[in-house]
Amino acid sequence: MRALRSRIDSALLREIESFLLELGVGFAFVERQKRITLDGDDYYLDLLFYHRLLRRLVVIELKIGDFKAADVGQMELYLRWLDRHERQKGEEKPIGLILCAGKKRETVEVLELEPRGIHVAEYLTELPPRELPEQRLHEAVIRARRLIEQHGAEEVPAKPAPARRKRVVK
Repeated sequence: MRALRSRIDSALLREIESFLLELGVGFAFVERQKRITLDGDDYYLDLLFYHRLLRRLVVIELKIGDFKAADVGQMELYLRWLDRHERQKGEEKPIGLILCAGKKRETVEVLELEPRGIHVAEYLTELPPRELPEQRLHEAVIRARRLIEQHGAEEVPAKPAPARRKRVVK
């Protein structure tokens, strides 16, 4: 069971890492499975990025299941350790993102995570119905046609492709 979880974690982390790197704009990859040792115990953060515009480290922790209050304690440990041992002069305090299959909104609200620099988000566990992307594509085409009709093809600014960032490895 542990080996299966490890393979699932690795596959998901590779996909998320790839996705975030494609987002570009300010994210620099630092490390995957960064080891932290406290009192002889080893802990591993899933993904560590540095955001150039925010001037801070960003921890991303992936959870296979639904969000649990205990996930906050783990993230706080990581953020405080990074603040104490990794933060450089001139940088802001690190922030964390817990990605999970289910967000449990009421639990997140009660914990008041924002002031602690912790955010929780859900990832899709199944694809949306086929009709939804088709509908959105159709709406985008309609909006594009309206822009062209209103401004003419020459005046509609082309949206630049997102710049791909190189990986920065520690």
